Amino acid sequence: MTADLQSAKQVVKSYQQTLDRCADGDVARALQACWSENHSWRGMHPFYEQTGAQAVAKVFWLPLRRALSALQRREDVFMAGYNDVDKAQSVWVVSMGHLAGLFDGDFLHIPATKKMAFLRYAEFCRVEDQTITESAFFCDLISLMHQAGHFPLPPQTGADVIHPGPITHDGIMIEPQDPQLTSTTIGIVNEMISDLGLLNNSGNDRCPPETLAKTWHENMIWYGPAGIGTTYTIPRYQQQHQYPFRTQLKDKKFNGHVARIAEGNYAGFFGWSNLTNTPTGGFLGLPGNEIAADMRVVDIYRRENDKLVENWVFIDLLHYLHMQGLDVLRRLKELRDID
Repeated sequence: MTADLQSAKQVVKSYQQTLDRCADGDVARALQACWSENHSWRGMHPFYEQTGAQAVAKVFWLPLRRALSALQRREDVFMAGYNDVDKAQSVWVVSMGHLAGLFDGDFLHIPATKKMAFLRYAEFCRVEDQTITESAFFCDLISLMHQAGHFPLPPQTGADVIHPGPITHDGIMIEPQDPQLTSTTIGIVNEMISDLGLLNNSGNDRCPPETLAKTWHENMIWYGPAGIGTTYTIPRYQQQHQYPFRTQLKDKKFNGHVARIAEGNYAGFFGWSNLTNTPTGGFLGLPGNEIAADMRVVDIYRRENDKLVENWVFIDLLHYLHMQGLDVLRRLKELRDID
């Protein structure tokens, strides 16, 4: 079983190296060399679902590489695991970090700065028979807008920062990890998810800190997406994210995860979509409405002893807002009067 995970890691590392080192004109071929013929790719708004290397290169990788010159991958977490929500226990490899480069060309109408920029990313790759058959790529486009001096939403509740990697600097797991550590980690993550489900059913939108402290360290750090921000310690997390999320959204529905894995002291999951809810007013500083909208979310966790201590979160807020009639990227285009 460990050999399967190690083999999958090698496949994804080869994919990263092939993609990162190729010339722009070879991007599609680089993807084809590592992906299955009908590779299924999920991307955040405005990229959405694509099939095959040619489509993904055209829609995402080529425009990004032309905008961020001298692009480099700065990886903070790399892990593999068996899907905890899949009876077949499919193998997934997860990479998280930043893509950094010189912001020399506009990207999605976000104006170039001619300065260094960091695009935070998380990528989930399903590996079968030494080939990547399915993947999901999340990135924080609102953060890139902030770096370009455009703030499309009202002031966020958390801090606006370039997210660091794990404080322990041990998130890149090339070597096999202790299966007992992995079992403990996925157990705590599943306990946390169960507690959230009970909280949703209880109707208590302002739970005490002790509720979170069952699975979270008191000095936990929640690295949220731009538009919400980063927050530190359970009390500040509750003040700056949990309470606004719980009190300013209604009709919350958990839709499940596509993949949920753990390795060693780390875990991660994504959904398509994870959640559906309706804003009642105040969330993201915006007015309420009666439109149920989907949240596509990635969570990456680091565990220490019996508690979760760091959590990197991606939410496709552009898609969530687009479902409610606010096209943030189109509005930026119109503000800049780009034909």
